[in-house]
Amino acid sequence: MVYISKMEELSRRAFLRRSKQVAVAGTAGSFAMGLAGIGEAAAFSAGNDYKALVCVFLYGGNDHNSTLIPYDSVNYNLYSAIRGGGPGQTAGGLTLARSALADTALTPSGGQTLTNNLQYALAPRLTRMKALFDTGKMAPLLNVGPLVVPLTLAQYQNNANPRPAKLFSHNDQQSTWQSSKPEGSSDGWGGRMGDLAMSSNSNALFTCISAAGNAVFLAGKDALVYQVSTKGAPAIAGIKAPLFDSAAGSAALRSLMSQSSNNMYEAEYNRVAKRSIDAESVVNAALQPISLNTSFRPAVGTNPLADQLQIVARLIAARQPLGVKRQVFMVSLGGFDTHDNQTETHASLMDRLDFALDAFYKATVEMGIADKVTTFTASDFGRTLQYNGDGSDHGWGSHHFVIGGAVNGGRYFGVAPQISVTSPDQVGRGRLLPTVAVDQFASTFATWFGVSPSELPSVAPNIGRFSTNNLGFMK
Repeated sequence: MVYISKMEELSRRAFLRRSKQVAVAGTAGSFAMGLAGIGEAAAFSAGNDYKALVCVFLYGGNDHNSTLIPYDSVNYNLYSAIRGGGPGQTAGGLTLARSALADTALTPSGGQTLTNNLQYALAPRLTRMKALFDTGKMAPLLNVGPLVVPLTLAQYQNNANPRPAKLFSHNDQQSTWQSSKPEGSSDGWGGRMGDLAMSSNSNALFTCISAAGNAVFLAGKDALVYQVSTKGAPAIAGIKAPLFDSAAGSAALRSLMSQSSNNMYEAEYNRVAKRSIDAESVVNAALQPISLNTSFRPAVGTNPLADQLQIVARLIAARQPLGVKRQVFMVSLGGFDTHDNQTETHASLMDRLDFALDAFYKATVEMGIADKVTTFTASDFGRTLQYNGDGSDHGWGSHHFVIGGAVNGGRYFGVAPQISVTSPDQVGRGRLLPTVAVDQFASTFATWFGVSPSELPSVAPNIGRFSTNNLGFMK
């Protein structure tokens, strides 16, 4: 389908982009550039290998302090004192009773030791994540956040090194997490991976798919964000259903929206409309026979995140008729701006997150591709360790989960922060100063996805400033 793929042009663009990157890196001669471009393209196109990356964005700024909680007695007591806990390790403020954490206490493999002998428990609602950790399918990444360069507290206080713009702002930090730039950025690191991978897909339009609406994370220089609903590909109003109860009206509208035109703007509008109409037919035809046994329906109520992940699972199951070998997806869950009523609100959000992530992992097992699909969480920022009376406030660094059959799970990655509001690993009120950059997070995924070392700066523009581009959480 030429209107979707344009394979020759995409391959040409990918080759030129790779050649430019190799030239900038200092490799001399067209022969060397040609070999590098061909070799790197082959990393995505060899055989029938399939890989997908799924971003689960938690809008509002998830409180990592209530997601991964100090459990050993010494650090729990420090935590409880800062977060309004009760006497004798009982509940109070934002602190749950220590006894409530026993069932989700984590024991990392290999006798791993963290800062100040810290031991963690997951939020009590995250029982399924605990099971995935125990079976080596989930790994927490500690204290990750946007950084331009490595940064110490002294450098932060003295403005000695650059830092991300507009810290603690929701819109700007959502964009910075997703793209390395504040609000207004036109492309994200998921989309930039899509730019490199889309030439390996027969239908390039289905490289970057969002079930969460428009988001910069999936936008590339060439890759487009293809948006779906939880039911499948959305139809253009008036074409799928009869326009004014008239089939002739719908046919006329289809003709008007897809006909050629000598007017440049009308022609481009019609080209996009025709692509949308054609893609809707392709996607829904591919989804029609797909039926998964894994349940995405909670026992009580609704779960919008599970609904989004269900359509992602169905699209992955339809990967062959859709003609894709590499895909990046995005789903989201909102409500994490917990300045007040945090205890009740956060527990409910953790319940939804736990069910949805587990159902999606089980679906990948059902499809036999658990090691080909990796899911990770992200959020605007973490939140303050310090209690504000009813919740927590905007922070910076945070802890996140990576889930999948290719994950080196059952242990932690990154550096555990001290449980303090005065230590050098935070910038006030317990706002974590990240020790792992989002660029490093992105580069680790990109390497697993098939991006070569010379291509990593096109995905994660700050990666050359950090000591490692692979954090080791992927096999």
